[in-house]
This record gives sequence, structure tokens and C-alpha cells, in this order.
Amino acid sequence: MSANGKPKFAMYWAAGCGGCEIAVLNIHEKILDVDANFEVVFWPVAMDAKYQDVEAMPDGSITLTLFDGGIRNSENEMLARLLRRKSQILVAFGSCACQGGIPGLANLSAPESLFAAVYDGVSTDSQGVRPQAVWQVPEGELHIPEFYPILKTLAQVVPVDYFMPGCPPEPHQIAAVVDLVIQALHGQAELPPPGSIIGAGYSTVCDECKRARNVKHIRAFERIQNLDHIDPALCLLEQGLPCNGPATRSGCGALCPQAGAPCIGCYGSAEGVLDYGARLLSAFASVIDGNTPEEIERCLDGIPDPAGQVYRFSLANSLLRGGKTACDDEEAEQELIHEAAYHD
Repeated sequence: MSANGKPKFAMYWAAGCGGCEIAVLNIHEKILDVDANFEVVFWPVAMDAKYQDVEAMPDGSITLTLFDGGIRNSENEMLARLLRRKSQILVAFGSCACQGGIPGLANLSAPESLFAAVYDGVSTDSQGVRPQAVWQVPEGELHIPEFYPILKTLAQVVPVDYFMPGCPPEPHQIAAVVDLVIQALHGQAELPPPGSIIGAGYSTVCDECKRARNVKHIRAFERIQNLDHIDPALCLLEQGLPCNGPATRSGCGALCPQAGAPCIGCYGSAEGVLDYGARLLSAFASVIDGNTPEEIERCLDGIPDPAGQVYRFSLANSLLRGGKTACDDEEAEQELIHEAAYHD
């Protein structure tokens, strides 16, 4: 508790787009309940707070921390470990913290390939200069965060109490969780068991979708811009659009299919799914109208970016985790860390 008797609240933005921060503001007047019931002690996007301020707090003194974004560099990891130590409840907030999110797709490439795309592209000319974690200047030594070979989810770095998926989580779901935490703080409700997924459902997006579903006989997968007409009432998968609804956790209200766009899987794996990509590929294969491997392969070839389709939000949290070059770099880095620790 703070000096004014309020429990403390914190939020941190790691490797992500910042949409989760905006989503919290999108709960509208419910944000006043946060202010009324919590003292906001650390929220860099909304207030001037220093890392040293957090370090000075007693361990466990922050009641609730929402951590959005994956762990892409040493600063992200440092804050994850610091906030874990200082927080009673740590929530992986949003797809990037829960599953790695779209930034996790960079795990398919080695860091040097990523840097080449960023610093030596058509709009940049870095003359071969790359970011350095440490750099000597006349005034002393400059430090910037070290870029890691692969992006990790929050739970791959520190223990997480709750997971709240979504890109970003829906405002009504955030508001419901805020209400639950406030009620729990006043002894009027109980929090779910640690490790639970909150602010989401337990079924699939297909079960929330109002579109008509029949027996599917897919002859070809198409990109949405190649279709002359989309039936507003028929299942998008039956119209040949690769929709991720069969493998994706419910809770969003099937907003994308409702608007005529295929589900892209931002709420992550449905309950009981071990690997999102494997489940989705299995679902796609099961609806293809083909009797030979060649026919099935020809149909699947209509998906232009299979990895992006089935692992758009969940690659970092999948059994695959990343491409060979990135994972090899990660293993080499870990070996150096262990060797340095042994010699120390």
C-alpha cells in the first residue's frame, strides 16, 4: 500500500506497438476507477517515472503490473525481472507479452539479416554501421540495450501470474478484469488461480462467429483482394479465405469475421491447444476437397505466407520458436553467458 492507503499500479511497454497502452485508455470512464482505487507509480508512457524509482520500492510493494510487449533486448529483460520482483500480481498483457506477437515473426531471421533490412534498405544508408551495446566516446562509455537473437515471451523470462491476450485486449474485457481486481482488493471477489488466462473465453472464435457454417469443401485458398464478392452471411473459410477462427481463443466477439475480414489469431491458442500453428494447419487440411497429396498441396499453395498465417502472433511461444539461424545465435549467446558465469 502507498502512503495514501491505495494499492499501487504499474504498466510497462516492452517490444510491442503501444496499442495495449491505448487500449487501457479506451476503457473510457472506467479509467477513473483505476485512478480512484490505485496509485499509479510507474507507467512511462503516461507519467515521468525513473527506473531508479522502481528499484527503490520494497519488493512486492506494487499490487498490480500490466506488462505488454515481448522481450527483445536487455532493457526489456531487466524491467521484466525488476517488475516481477516488485509486483504481487504480474499480468502478461496483450499478444506480444503472452505469445510474442507480430514482433516475434522476426525470430525467423538472424539479427544481422534484420539489421541489414533496417539499416541498409532502400531508404537508409548506414555505411555498414550497426548498433553497439557499448561505445566509447570522449565523455565516457555509452550504453544502449543489447539486441537479443530471438524475442521471448514474458513467461519465458519470469514467472507470470495471469495472461490477458489480444492485439490489443478488448476494452470491455479490460474493464471486466479491472472490476474483478478492484472487487478482490475489497474482499468482494476472488482472483482466478495463478497461471489463468483472463479477459478471454475458453472456446474458439468460430463459436462466437454468427456466420453460417456448412460442410466445407475448399478447392482453393484465395487472398481477400482477389475475390469479386464476399457473402456477408457465409463462413469465410467456406469462401476460400484462410480464417484462423478454428484454432483461436474466443473472447473478442469475432470482430474481424463480423466485419468481413478473416480472423488472424491475435487471441492465441484455444483451450487445450499445444501448438497454434500445428492445430491451424490441421484445421485447414481437414476442409480441403482433395484426394491426393498433390491436390492438397496445390490448395495450400494459395496461402502466400504460411508462417505468417499460422504463427502471426504465436511464433515465439510455439514449439518451433524461430528459424534455425536465429535459434543458433540464441544458443551461441547462451553458451557465452554460461561460460562467463562459470569463469566468474
